[in-house]
Amino acid sequence: MGKQIPIKEDLFTWPSAAPQLIGGRCPECSEFHFPLQQNCPSCAGRKVDSVELSRRGKLWTWTIQNFVPPVPPYTGEVKSFKPFGVGYIELPEGVVVESRLTVSDASKLHIGMDMELVLEPFRIDEQGNEIISFAFAPIATY
Repeated sequence: MGKQIPIKEDLFTWPSAAPQLIGGRCPECSEFHFPLQQNCPSCAGRKVDSVELSRRGKLWTWTIQNFVPPVPPYTGEVKSFKPFGVGYIELPEGVVVESRLTVSDASKLHIGMDMELVLEPFRIDEQGNEIISFAFAPIATY
């Protein structure tokens, strides 16, 4: 097997035992965004600072992807497809991030639940490298 490679450079801290998404903050309007962009999507400011976003947030909404996505980035085989959770996570900075979820059982998901960023394998590329992406996992509450 090859090495582990992030799905996209500068999307999240890598390698990291406590990963964080890399977003932007505009010094003009103070708005945060993800992913990092060169211009502010809120005010079109031309300077954006790179920031590491909070690892935890709240599940804003979600669904279970029960059919094979018709376009990339899904690159798996139709016969090996397994349903997966997809959600929007609201971070304390006010950013809402679309993400794959580590849970695909609808009975274990609810709006407002606490979630935490994790890194997980996404696929194996043609060279045998394990492509790593981010997802959000429910935080166990006791």
